[in-house]
Amino acid sequence: MANGQWYPPEWPDRIRALASGELTPATPRRAATVMLLRGGPDNGGPQVHMLRRRASMAFAGGAYAYPGGGVDPRDDDHLVRWAGPGRESWAARLGVSRTAAQAIVCAAVRETYEEAGVLLAGPTPETVVGDTTGDDWEAEREALVVRDLSFAEFLDRRGLYLRSDLLAAWARWITPEFEPKRYDTFFFVAALPEGQRTRNASTEADRTVWITPSEAAVRYDAGELLMMPPTIATLRSLTAHPSPLAALAAAPSRDMTPVLAQARLEGDALILSWPGHDEFTKRIATSTPQ
Repeated sequence: MANGQWYPPEWPDRIRALASGELTPATPRRAATVMLLRGGPDNGGPQVHMLRRRASMAFAGGAYAYPGGGVDPRDDDHLVRWAGPGRESWAARLGVSRTAAQAIVCAAVRETYEEAGVLLAGPTPETVVGDTTGDDWEAEREALVVRDLSFAEFLDRRGLYLRSDLLAAWARWITPEFEPKRYDTFFFVAALPEGQRTRNASTEADRTVWITPSEAAVRYDAGELLMMPPTIATLRSLTAHPSPLAALAAAPSRDMTPVLAQARLEGDALILSWPGHDEFTKRIATSTPQ
C-alpha cells in the first residue's frame, strides 16, 4: 500500500470468520495511551513523543505509537493522593464509573513513566517531580513494569500526588472485534513537565522520536512511518493546535464516543471501515484466491 497503514495479512480471514459466526469477539480490556507534547523548535508547533515498536513484536511490530498499556485493576479502589479534576469529573468525561476512571488515569500516568521516564506526579498538588533518575527510582519503575508494584502503591511510597490536571482526554478507540486481543483505549494529551526529559525506557520499543504531528502525517502518507489507524487519526487531529497548551485547552470539546471498526458484506467484497474515518476503509475479496 502507498501509505503506512498497518494492516495484518490475517485480517481478511478473521473478518470472514466473524461475518460467518465462526469467531466470537474477545472482550476488550481497558487501556490508556498518552500523546506527550512539547513546544517545537523556534515555535514551529508542538512535537509529540512517539516510540517504534520492535519488529519482533507479535502485535503491530515496526509501527509507531505512543506510550501506553493496559489498566491495572489494583489501581481502581486504592485512594491515591489526587490533584486536579475529581474522580467524578473524570468518570463523566470518560463515560465509566468513578473507580474505573481512577484506574484509567493511573494507567495513563504509569505508562508514561514506564515507557518514557516522565512522571506526572509531585510532592504537592501544585508541583511535579524534577528528576526521576537514580537506582532507587529505576528499581521501582522496573517493579511497576513487571507488576510487582501497583502504581497506587508506588505513589504512596513516594508520598506523591497524581497530577490529573496535567492530562486531558482526547479520544477513545476500541480494537476491532476480529482481533484476538482487544483493547478499549483512552487517548490523552499531556505537556512535558518542565525539568523532565524523555528516554526510551520501554522494552517493547527500539526507537523513540520527538516529531511534529504534521511531519509524522506526511511521512505516514509517504509510506515511511507505519502506524495503526488510531495513531495516525489522533496525529492528524493534533495538527490544528499551535502549542501543547492549545491542545490541552481544546481537549474538553473533543468527542469521546468510542471508534470501533465495522465489517460488512457489500456485493462480492467485505468492507472494513472505521466510522468517521474514511481514509482507513478497506475492500477485501470474500473468496480466498486459488
